[in-house]
Amino acid sequence: MDRYIVISSDCHAGLPAADYRPYVDPGLRDTFDLALPIQVEMIKKAEKSFLIQEINDEWRKDITRELTGAWDHAERIKMLDKDGIAGEVIFPDGITEQNTPPFGAGLGLPTENIDPDLQWAGARAHNRWLAEFCAQAPERHAGVAVCPLLWDIDEAIKEVRWAHQNGLRAVLIPHMTNTFECYHHVRYHPFWEVCESLGMVVNFHSGAAPSQQFFGKDFPDADPNDYPGAMGIYVSEVMWWTFRPLTFMLWGGVFEKFPKLRVAFTETGTMWVIPTYLQLLEHHYHDTQFSMKLGDFRSHLSLSPLEYFRRNVALGASCMPRSDAENRAAIGTPQLMWGSDYPHPEGTWPNTSPQMLDTFKGLPEPDIADILGENAIRFYNFDRDKLVAHASRIGPQKSSFQ
Repeated sequence: MDRYIVISSDCHAGLPAADYRPYVDPGLRDTFDLALPIQVEMIKKAEKSFLIQEINDEWRKDITRELTGAWDHAERIKMLDKDGIAGEVIFPDGITEQNTPPFGAGLGLPTENIDPDLQWAGARAHNRWLAEFCAQAPERHAGVAVCPLLWDIDEAIKEVRWAHQNGLRAVLIPHMTNTFECYHHVRYHPFWEVCESLGMVVNFHSGAAPSQQFFGKDFPDADPNDYPGAMGIYVSEVMWWTFRPLTFMLWGGVFEKFPKLRVAFTETGTMWVIPTYLQLLEHHYHDTQFSMKLGDFRSHLSLSPLEYFRRNVALGASCMPRSDAENRAAIGTPQLMWGSDYPHPEGTWPNTSPQMLDTFKGLPEPDIADILGENAIRFYNFDRDKLVAHASRIGPQKSSFQ
């Protein structure tokens, strides 16, 4: 085939806030009605606090209809076709289209000032809708179920099984564990086991961070003038918080005990974080003379952290710049999966084609093919044969990258 198969490892979808009501358990719909105006108001405040309202309004003024692809499947397919994207991994959405799942069940999955039962209800509501949405073109959509794991492991396992039975292919869990046990603890072993056995990818997605430390304890109502540089601190640290679970899982032997478990970290930086991070882990694993006095912390591992990373982990490299593509070997080309981040203004859409060329033009064809699609096909178990039919029609021409 003279075209690339393109998979976006990072797309977002969700209903306008009020439209989640039919997907909420009937007994909680009155509670949903009470919470809805509060949720909408909080999203508006967050939008202003993050200083994105004016940018967002300006960016979206001529593409309002196309942005409804965040929940309208027909528009979604038009977007994918126009971008040359044969398939996508779909996460919940948030501030940009004000369509985050209800009851705090969005990307960040917070545990502070949250009712656990309601957050689970919001997650189930989103997952029910997402399963219906993906079922309209299952070969093109890999849906990521929201899973508030920390509250109840047994409940999380039930949700993973439900998600798998209903065609979803991955689960999103919190990367900030807060007062709960971190991910090296054995309490999570039954969860890793079921994800491994069902082939469900475990996902961590950027976004959550200790925002009150950056923006004030009354965020989003705090006065931003009292916290100069808050956004700079947030964008500098948010990636560290997203990757933090990997440290616990690697040293905790999670990938030793569950060798087929697949874990992805999405929209959270690549070259400015991972290469030096991997060097640090390898240093502590191999150069033990520096830390022998601390005792034995590696005999439970049969591989080094880098080897587990290569075997079990992938990165959803959204908004991938040219410099990252040129330095792909520093991480490992098989670990990298391109993403468009639709429908967010920081993503490549609606200028995906020229940005894709800027990033990959002139690189070796096999590497382009792997990062644009083949790695994600393998990692998320897309049916490649079915994607070929779409890619042969809409995929970017290989010759344009020469």
